[in-house]
Amino acid sequence: MSFSATKFAQPPPFSSTTTRSNEKPLSFDPFKTGTSFLGSTRKLRFNSLCENAQFKPHHRSAVVAVSELVKEKKLKSNANLLITKEEGLELYEDMVLGRAFEDMCAQMYYRGKMFGFVHLYNGQEAVSTGFIKLLKKEDSVISTYRDHVHAVSKGVPARAVMSELFGKATGCCRGQGGSMHMFSKEHNVLGGFAFIGEGIPVATGAAFTSKYRREVLKEEDCDHVTLAFFGDGTCNNGQFFECLNMAALWKLPIVFVVENNLWAIGMSHLRATSDPEIWKKGPAFGLPGVHVDGMDVLKVREVAKEAIGRARRGEGPTLVECETYRFRGHSLADPDELRDPAEKAHYAGRDPITALKKYIIENKLASEQELKTIEKTIDEVVEEAVEFADASPQPHRSQLLENVFADPKGFGIGPDGQYRCEDPKFTEGTAHV
Repeated sequence: MSFSATKFAQPPPFSSTTTRSNEKPLSFDPFKTGTSFLGSTRKLRFNSLCENAQFKPHHRSAVVAVSELVKEKKLKSNANLLITKEEGLELYEDMVLGRAFEDMCAQMYYRGKMFGFVHLYNGQEAVSTGFIKLLKKEDSVISTYRDHVHAVSKGVPARAVMSELFGKATGCCRGQGGSMHMFSKEHNVLGGFAFIGEGIPVATGAAFTSKYRREVLKEEDCDHVTLAFFGDGTCNNGQFFECLNMAALWKLPIVFVVENNLWAIGMSHLRATSDPEIWKKGPAFGLPGVHVDGMDVLKVREVAKEAIGRARRGEGPTLVECETYRFRGHSLADPDELRDPAEKAHYAGRDPITALKKYIIENKLASEQELKTIEKTIDEVVEEAVEFADASPQPHRSQLLENVFADPKGFGIGPDGQYRCEDPKFTEGTAHV
């Protein structure tokens, strides 16, 4: 898939009254990047699903599903398909795993197996799968508090993520991270972050590390890429703009992935943002910006290939706005009463997993029985993850003060040098630790 450059508004010319006579006019044009991958792909028409409906999509330009593009081109042979059978099955398996895992999380939360806030990813699977399944193991992923599926897509075992959600010692953070703080050094998942925007500087630092190793330490094989996932509510925060600037200035190998699910908790994206088209903020800093249908994994994948490829080739960062939707409330504690039922029904009708399944079957990449076999296998994986997590031990209380970067003497360590939390009376009168 190729991308045509969008014409961006140029900065106003410098007035002669503000330019010193001995200075030459600035000739640098930040929008000339030497690549056609600049700006939104095209002016997109409204999806037929929205015609005559009460609900109107939030974006001024709705997206065109890949399946429609395929019909328009009248593709007839497998040689022209967007994916191979192996790729299609990999994408389907990963998306089904993400959905099944989150559905099980909801069950376990309501059964009292999980505590605190739990934010589910249902409906947004095309974004995670479309990007992460193109990465190498050495590439890094930074997430938000909606991080379970990102971790699983990157290869963290489902049982390790489920155990973390259960607060067990076998979790990927030994039970000390919980739902919002998935981390795995082995898989280069550099954390979920509870506060919006705080993961973006970490991602920028990871990308800087990759560039430093390649250009300063002369590790020529270090072409590692970083993906920074965050939501639309983050895009009015200072860290976002500061890191766009640094990444573009230093041509860092990073892709900023906006999972625009149209709502920041209960705040509509349209009500909070002067210009709701987030992708436009990329060119303002001199990096490409793209808006893509985040409910279509094939279209996400095509954009991700180009963005990740640019980063790996040393051509710098890209801002990708994926317009998607969460099928559940902001968290499992959210009654989800603020969103228009017509809006929810519209996006439920564009379920990314259903769309991919239809594409695979219609193009004879796999049979329905093959897909059912995958679904059955995933159910078994998720069931096993729950059994493993439930049977796993609680973290030992001696972990309580580990990785606390302050001298705990006088509080956590007694005169005898032992952790005070080992004393049964330490927690007397407080919540059980």
